[in-house]
Amino acid sequence: MPSRTDLFYLTDDQRAIRDLARKIARERIAPHAAHYDETESYPEESIRAILESGLYGIWVPEEYGGSHLGCLALVLACEEIAWACAATGTQFLDQPLGGLPILLAGTSEQKKKYLPRLATGDLLAAYSLSEPGAGSDAAGLRTTAMRRGDHYVLNGSKQWCTNGDHAGVICVFATVDPSTRAKGVTAFLIEPGMPGFSVGKKEKKLGIRASPTVALHFTDCEVPVEQRLGAEGDGFAIAMRTLDITRPATGALAVGIGQAALDAAVGYARERQQFGQPIGAFQGIQFMLADMAMAVHAARLMVHHAARQVDAGITGNTYEASMAKCWAGDAAMKVATDAVQVFGGYGYTRDFPVERFMRDAKIMQIYEGTNQIQRSIIARELLGQL
Repeated sequence: MPSRTDLFYLTDDQRAIRDLARKIARERIAPHAAHYDETESYPEESIRAILESGLYGIWVPEEYGGSHLGCLALVLACEEIAWACAATGTQFLDQPLGGLPILLAGTSEQKKKYLPRLATGDLLAAYSLSEPGAGSDAAGLRTTAMRRGDHYVLNGSKQWCTNGDHAGVICVFATVDPSTRAKGVTAFLIEPGMPGFSVGKKEKKLGIRASPTVALHFTDCEVPVEQRLGAEGDGFAIAMRTLDITRPATGALAVGIGQAALDAAVGYARERQQFGQPIGAFQGIQFMLADMAMAVHAARLMVHHAARQVDAGITGNTYEASMAKCWAGDAAMKVATDAVQVFGGYGYTRDFPVERFMRDAKIMQIYEGTNQIQRSIIARELLGQL
């Protein structure tokens, strides 16, 4: 079987990161994935394995204790971890998702305060943009931040916050003036224990069950001005710049799920006997597997292209980042669904992992911007303002 390691453009450092992530994923994460999914419990052992490996510091500059290996290295690690457990992969990616706003827009003091601990994983981060009434319409926030002297008072509720109940710092987006939409969005660094801040309902989800998704509530929550990230009104730009970097990595999570589903389907097609021969001998199965392999391979290359653009310092990579995330998410869902079909009735049971892959794949078409929103972004980049 062709190896998915034959990527000639990787540097030695990138190969080392990929190989380390693969070893950790297969030896210390994959064995726990089904248990954490079944119990919907936080993946303590899996997260500990990543922490001990030093992978959390990939995206952090060396001056703050990271390895600063770039977006492609992050993407490679995300794929390997998601191959083993998509929920753990989501948790892993939430660190740069919540931390990159600090790197992109933080003051020197904010960077020194948070980045070294984020690099080691001693401090976990989260990112909170969505609200009950503002998901795809990210500019339509209703959580308000009113300036009162040396602090802001936040009121409102946020939703779909990954890791919000475990994070030591959460990048929260609120608005100083809802009538101005995107121009009023402002970012704040929220810490547990701030008076008026509380974690709400934990969602019971179809997939990535071991990754906690919670609501956040703010009731006259006083946030010091020094916890504001950037200037008033900079929040929307900070949020979008962050997503341009993390969307390729989200695509990599999808690639990991797709590769896991393909690997399982190929293995089963070789072993399962029907009509006196392996089902892989039948052209119908062969064509399914070939289509699955092409979809995963294309997704991987699109994701890597978008990540390499980030590493090359190319700004305005929204077009490629959205295409990579969208294609990879759709590919993961199709490949995982086809894997269940290859397994037949057994694929519909929890005795085999492909039903989990299918459930986990669905979120890849939804979070970090639905694939419908990605298509709108791609079309806007193509057509400009009509």
